[in-house]
Amino acid sequence: MKGTRAAVRYAKALKELALEQGVLEKVRDDMKLISSVCQNNHDFAVVLDSPIIKTDKKQAILKEIFAGKICKLTELFMNILATKRRESYIEAIAIEFVKQFKEHKKILTAVVTTASGLDESLKKKVMEVIKDGGQSEVELIEKINDKLIGGFTLQVGDKRIDASIAKQLRKLAMSFSENPYIKEF
Repeated sequence: MKGTRAAVRYAKALKELALEQGVLEKVRDDMKLISSVCQNNHDFAVVLDSPIIKTDKKQAILKEIFAGKICKLTELFMNILATKRRESYIEAIAIEFVKQFKEHKKILTAVVTTASGLDESLKKKVMEVIKDGGQSEVELIEKINDKLIGGFTLQVGDKRIDASIAKQLRKLAMSFSENPYIKEF
């Protein structure tokens, strides 16, 4: 990702300032919005990265897009970034801020991938299993991958559980590829 070290520093500074002013959750929501806009609108990201477009134009674009949708602190922060010609880091800063927010609040992210999706009872069971690990809050992200055929994969932090039928089929194919009963002459 572009400017990762700078993004970490700017995100940390914004987090500390938001904590000081008591608007941490609001700034987190703003950063999610900004990240979403950057990821879903390629032209916007290109405009922010462009060295040809002048700073005042970028500030006007940012103000027009986010006016009334973000808090004053976030608006001032983005204005400072644009003034310092760091507007190309906005997406990376937004992503890093959300990451630091989760670390600060001790929120664990769990990604469940299934072939057809989870119903409400399965979601509750998954949340109970994950919460038994001692985390206070869990964010569950659900993905669908029809290549799993059935079963699920669960990733929590750096731990991964693969209980999919596709994995079982791969293991079975590997066991069939080894034939210990062939006589060697």
